[in-house]
Amino acid sequence: MSRSATVSIDFVESLLSHAEQQGYNLNSLLSSVGMTRSDLEGRSDFPADQFNQLYQHVMWLVQDESFGLLTGGNLPTGTFRMMCFAMITCATLGDAVRRCSQFYEICKGPTVKPTLLVDGDQAIFHYVALDSMPADTVRRLVSNETPALIRSSLSIWHHFMSWMIGYRLPLQRACFTFAEQPNLSDYQNLFQCPIEFNEPDNRLIFPADQLSMPMMQNAETLRGFLRTAPYQLMVMVNGDRSVSAQVKGLIGRDFSRPPPSIQEVAEALNMSSRTLRRHLDKEGTTYQALKDQSRFNAAQEYLSYPDVSVQEVASLLGFTEPSAFVRAFRKWSGTTPAAYRDTHQALTQ
Repeated sequence: MSRSATVSIDFVESLLSHAEQQGYNLNSLLSSVGMTRSDLEGRSDFPADQFNQLYQHVMWLVQDESFGLLTGGNLPTGTFRMMCFAMITCATLGDAVRRCSQFYEICKGPTVKPTLLVDGDQAIFHYVALDSMPADTVRRLVSNETPALIRSSLSIWHHFMSWMIGYRLPLQRACFTFAEQPNLSDYQNLFQCPIEFNEPDNRLIFPADQLSMPMMQNAETLRGFLRTAPYQLMVMVNGDRSVSAQVKGLIGRDFSRPPPSIQEVAEALNMSSRTLRRHLDKEGTTYQALKDQSRFNAAQEYLSYPDVSVQEVASLLGFTEPSAFVRAFRKWSGTTPAAYRDTHQALTQ
């Protein structure tokens, strides 16, 4: 597992609180996934693979998928999966988010839904009450929720929209109704845009032209995404702002489709391919090396899931033959995927 593959400790504490409210003993719960309270002390983040084990166990126990999301009610197990399959055939990001909003209207449990508002050249992602609920439902709900829950809800949706289009959705502002928090740097790392507090609404603002970006996922990539959920929705963003880090962010974590070319990445960074190569050379790397590193990191992350076979990992990484993946992984790490998995599992037990 790469060092950047972490989630905020707030997610862990909130998940445990969610389970405790349902009557589950926290010590027993942590013990069931090989953890203790001491594993949580004095840290600001937590390994993503261990969090996934804990998350999946808690969701199985409580039969409620609303954790980390502003919903106003419980979401029965399987709700998120069905919502994903409902939107995966949409043509654009805007169409997909609007269909998700429609799905909430017929879904059992929630009282609020995510929605989009276009104001000139800006798109606004925020929450509104379901059509059947009073107009002040969101205001009353937010007044009783913690800043951590509101932050995680917007962050999860930002990551989800980014996954839909295959690259990190650029944000212009992230706005919150509560006062400025002491962990401001966490907000800045998560959203990588100006953060505003004491606002009238909790919302994400981004360029409206992003709504017309094509959906880059399909039913096949969705199945891989769901196998490792909620990793891609909760993993922390590395705070590194170097050109190399920006390139890795644009390459992304989804290798079930071809990664962007260096020309496409350079255009996204508003520079020529030649200038991009020069910047990377100054940082001691190349575009090919960053692609290999990103794919290797993704391989490490997928291999941390015991129920995802090596053949499935190869497919998720875009290899047509498992043997090609094994050769590439040996080149990257000096060992085979199976040997790496065995060592990783032994270290985490």
